Amino acid sequence: MDPNNNKIVYFGAPSGNGLYKSTDSGASFSKVSSFTAVGTFREDPTDTSGYQSDIVGVTSVVFDTTSATLNGATSKIYVATADVTASVYVSTDAGATWTAVAGQPTGRFPHRVKLSVSEKLLYFTYNNVAGPYDAGDGTVYKYSLSTGAWTNITPAWQASNSLVFGYGGLALDANNPGTLIVASDNLWWPDAQLFRSTDSGASWVTIWDWNVNHYTYDTDKAPWINASRTDDKALGWMIASLEIDPFDSDHWLYGTGLSIFGGHDLTKWPAVHVQSLADGFEETSIQSLICPPGGAPLLSGVGDICGFRHDSLTVSPAINFINPYYATTPDLDFAGQKPLSIVRIGNDGTTTVSQMALSTDGGKTWSPATVSSTSLCCGKVAYSADASSILWATSSGNYVFVNGVQSGVGTLPTANLRIASDKVNAKYFYAADGNSFYVSKDGGLTFTVSAALSNNGANAIKVHPTVAGDVWFSTSSGMYHSTDFGTTFTKIDSVSASYAIALGKGTGSYPNLYAFLTTTTSGGNILALSTDKGVTWTQINDAQHGFGSASANCLAASWDTVGEVFVGTNGRGIFYGLP
Repeated sequence: MDPNNNKIVYFGAPSGNGLYKSTDSGASFSKVSSFTAVGTFREDPTDTSGYQSDIVGVTSVVFDTTSATLNGATSKIYVATADVTASVYVSTDAGATWTAVAGQPTGRFPHRVKLSVSEKLLYFTYNNVAGPYDAGDGTVYKYSLSTGAWTNITPAWQASNSLVFGYGGLALDANNPGTLIVASDNLWWPDAQLFRSTDSGASWVTIWDWNVNHYTYDTDKAPWINASRTDDKALGWMIASLEIDPFDSDHWLYGTGLSIFGGHDLTKWPAVHVQSLADGFEETSIQSLICPPGGAPLLSGVGDICGFRHDSLTVSPAINFINPYYATTPDLDFAGQKPLSIVRIGNDGTTTVSQMALSTDGGKTWSPATVSSTSLCCGKVAYSADASSILWATSSGNYVFVNGVQSGVGTLPTANLRIASDKVNAKYFYAADGNSFYVSKDGGLTFTVSAALSNNGANAIKVHPTVAGDVWFSTSSGMYHSTDFGTTFTKIDSVSASYAIALGKGTGSYPNLYAFLTTTTSGGNILALSTDKGVTWTQINDAQHGFGSASANCLAASWDTVGEVFVGTNGRGIFYGLP
């Protein structure tokens, strides 16, 4: 936003779409046709999925408030792009024309650009890759707005320690010109590094040196962070956003792939106290949620940080699942008639430990299950009602464990399966792919096609907690209900597409039914509640709780507390709601 005219907003777009401008405070935008340098860098041009081959695009827009105004707008604007030949451009006529800045570094592109008004300097952190996962090779520069001179101020520590990494986070102290911090974008070993300068980058002081941590550290606001970590990193990784409070030079924050860290004594650098300051706000991808009756209110399977038994809904868990600890828990399930018996599966990235764990006390303690190969991982898992058998659908094959004895299931496809166990009759398991619904009547040993439904994608199977054979099937083309163990299904007329579903305790004779779905009248995906078996639906999310992509979310509902429902999101943690 133009500091001299808050009606003017620039948007730097990804994917080679260039630069856009609004003159009505963002109500509408038009492309800046004079800006043609949209950036050319692609992380991996050969990636056919488009994820890594997409053009990174415009990375920064900075208004030079030391320049004059032109027709009420800041006249000089700098725009950075992801391009290793020429990446920084300037306009001196409020965006009418653009030229590449002379003398700029090449071979890398800016990740962050910030203006120091009193020094009349622009500071840049450079990398030759996009991140956030790769480390790259980078530099730090400052650019004089007065003379046009570029100065390499990269900390000498990088070269002197033979470490190669790019730079990401950049913060300026608004109260002390010439004081700034830069961060390694990614330094996977031994830890992230942070550098602070009080002389405009002429010299730097690191927050740690080999075998010496100058800082102290705690994660009291999120105790699980270090409760069962398997690496030695404390400061984090993926440090792209780094800020110093413009009103308090001691208060600083930086984002990582795990949490938001920072502190309140920055001017004591490097003897600062680093804390996890993201109290109740976690960047986590939730893979699975269950609410075993009579146990903890919730158990969660989480990406990167394993998962938790949530004994409280208002206090963060003190420790992750352990013994074994998996980096990611793709799925969990409980035995319907022995709900404190829990199975979870892992995606640990290793082949040294069984990727299936069992608990008989509701997830308080665990032990590894015996499996034929420690390379089996991921997928979906279902526990029989009496805890005698487990069905595990993996990308490499489907397996059933009957009283601990493993055998293959050759009567099921291996791609994109959704599975569930009947919560009352231990002999029944259910499975579905994009075209067919499958039923097992022998504890998961064999399956037969029960009903060939016209659907274009199986999304979820959920089963009534106390009634045998009562099955709900969610698909991208609608929702279906069976009361005869999946022999026949009735399509729910009000639903045109459905994703995650859950059954929970209600006040009527039938459980509350929750779903992310599109109804015939909603016009889009909503989180909705039905108390009449899907005949009618009430939207229960609101404008502040959209929960992102409906297809990526998971749902669970309590069988102990009326109306309690949980939403697991792909990146924003877990939410819960009550009537």
